[in-house]
Amino acid sequence: MVVAGLVLAGIAGLIHVYIFYLESVVWTTARARAVFGTSREEAEATRQLAFNQGFYNLFLAVAIVVGIVAYAVGAHTVGATLVFVGAGSMVAAGLVLLISAPDKAGAALKQLVPPLLAVVALAIGLVI
Repeated sequence: MVVAGLVLAGIAGLIHVYIFYLESVVWTTARARAVFGTSREEAEATRQLAFNQGFYNLFLAVAIVVGIVAYAVGAHTVGATLVFVGAGSMVAAGLVLLISAPDKAGAALKQLVPPLLAVVALAIGLVI
């Protein structure tokens, strides 16, 4: 179950790297605007905010990757802690989006379900 948790956490990390790319690298492009449902004007007006937010997503993904690597090399406590912090933060951010913008439930669920499954699987694997 630990391996399943780490794999799910890795998937969540990849999703958040993609979100980083959309928010911090290509925010004003037609593709990113279509994903987030923003107009050209909205994208330009929120460019700095999205850039910063994208890096939050990247840092959460990095925490997970470092955690997976640490766990793989035998530093189980450090690795699991980093995975729980990164994935748990992703879940919390997804819940904030779900509660604050119910019309974006699809995006919120994409953001929070994989890390939630990772947290649950990792926790079960560590307890058993």
